[in-house]
Amino acid sequence: MSEPWTWHGGGLSAAKHRFGTGSESWIDLSTGINPNPWPDADGVEIDWGRLPEHDAIAGLEAVAAAYFGVAAHQVCVVPGTEIGLRLVGALLGGEARYAAPGYRTHGEMISGAMATDPDGIERHGGSIILANPNNPDGRIVPPAMLRELLASRGGTGWLLVDEAFADFDPALSIAPAVNDDARLILFRSFGKFFGLAGVRLGFVLGPGPVLHDLRALLGAWPVSTAAVAIGTAAYADADWIAATRRRLPGQAAALDALLREAGYAPVGACPLFRLVETTDARALFERLARHAILTRPFTDEPQWLRFGLPTDEAALPRLKAALSDG
Repeated sequence: MSEPWTWHGGGLSAAKHRFGTGSESWIDLSTGINPNPWPDADGVEIDWGRLPEHDAIAGLEAVAAAYFGVAAHQVCVVPGTEIGLRLVGALLGGEARYAAPGYRTHGEMISGAMATDPDGIERHGGSIILANPNNPDGRIVPPAMLRELLASRGGTGWLLVDEAFADFDPALSIAPAVNDDARLILFRSFGKFFGLAGVRLGFVLGPGPVLHDLRALLGAWPVSTAAVAIGTAAYADADWIAATRRRLPGQAAALDALLREAGYAPVGACPLFRLVETTDARALFERLARHAILTRPFTDEPQWLRFGLPTDEAALPRLKAALSDG
């Protein structure tokens, strides 16, 4: 398949054009974004007439650093982790391997990087690129194993870990290992856990010298005034963060139960999405789309279909009915 929705989640406009709009509103399950976003974005005061002040950007990085558990000088704000991955890859270069299957951009970060099965990836030299949790299968690498991978790099490569989906469980993060002497760089997303992907906000965590070079590439105003204001307020909302971490596993369990009832075996340890493997993945994708439900198929793995979390309980009956309409 070469349709837009196989490249990345969120191809809702293309799906509507292909399958029609019909009488029902669409349910977009094609992304791994929290369907219940941080609720106070509209109440954040934003001065749309001004560029973000340097002190405000530094304040956002400090609040985010406290949330991640690192020093403020080890955090660099970027306009989404997508561009952070690409810029860091361009800065580092060299020999690299990326865990596959995984996020498409990991294979494009460093020119000449080669795909490698995650089992045994430590045997290869150079830099290692992986996600934890992984996308799209939700595989989790224990932090102890990541520390072993970091130690195995020596002075010849870097460990580059995309932690875009790690917010639901802080214990998964290897952020405590970040320091100026470690060849470790992490990428953190704001939009996925906080459900505000349109803010285009992310962070790179790593050694000061690397972040210095990254800041030079980004320029004086790396993110918008709105991103600074919303991100600063959201990362400081400890009550919402704690409540969301408690709620997400239950939402994922409800999706698991529905998929199993329909005869599928969902996999993944990240509560923001589940992966189904089935020989009829293409037919299932199209059947759901005809019911105005968008999921995520994969060109390279045609037997896979990824499901994000439904927005609320009202969406579950529609998904159940569409799954059974075979």
